[in-house]
Amino acid sequence: MNVARLARRTGGAVALAGCMALAGLATPAFAVPPGNNGTIKIDNVAFDDLPNNEPHVGCTFQVDFYGYDEGDLDADVTFTSHPPTGDGDVLLTDTVDIGEDDNSGGGSEAGLDASVTYTLDFTGIEPHPKQGFHVKLTINAEGSQGADVKHKVFWVEGCPPKPTPTPTKTPTETAKPTPTAKPTPTATKTPTAKPSDEKPEPVPTAVPAGADASGGGSGAGLLGLVLTAGGTVAGTAVILRRRFLHDS
Repeated sequence: MNVARLARRTGGAVALAGCMALAGLATPAFAVPPGNNGTIKIDNVAFDDLPNNEPHVGCTFQVDFYGYDEGDLDADVTFTSHPPTGDGDVLLTDTVDIGEDDNSGGGSEAGLDASVTYTLDFTGIEPHPKQGFHVKLTINAEGSQGADVKHKVFWVEGCPPKPTPTPTKTPTETAKPTPTAKPTPTATKTPTAKPSDEKPEPVPTAVPAGADASGGGSGAGLLGLVLTAGGTVAGTAVILRRRFLHDS
């Protein structure tokens, strides 16, 4: 056999084997590439698993995680206000499990690792008159080699302002009225009988014996009175004379 031809064949075989070995080593490297794997997308309603980013969403939206490595891995989620509507005020924080499967599928629909729905509170922040609220999303993912941070900036619209709670008035206690002392009952005066206007009837005078009670004649009545008086005087004189004679 020609020595030169054999050398060429042997060299070709060695080269082919070397290529196959390199290909075998490269396959797992591409399956689990080192570095900051994974990507995030903002999803507006109606929610889906497509890896398309929607920078204008309503007040409620989703964050989709694609292509992260497998393992006990979490991602820290932080939403902050962003100029011109705020300057880094923290709106919400969360922790999401992103290690359910390997990174196969990458940023495609097959590589979806997690989807989380959020509604932010913009109390105290003035929205842009046309765009709404400007928000910055920061993701810190475990398992990344080197930089583990990813960002998304988007607009949130249609969030109604929260009503200001009306302060509840504390009821004021009304002072109870001081009981008034009952008045002492006064004695009831007995009404004095009013003098009668009627004149009292004259008391009839006793008529002397022998007098005409009917007053039939003034002369006869007068004579009777004189006789009666005279008899009385005479009787009295007799009695006095007898006492005088007896004493002497």
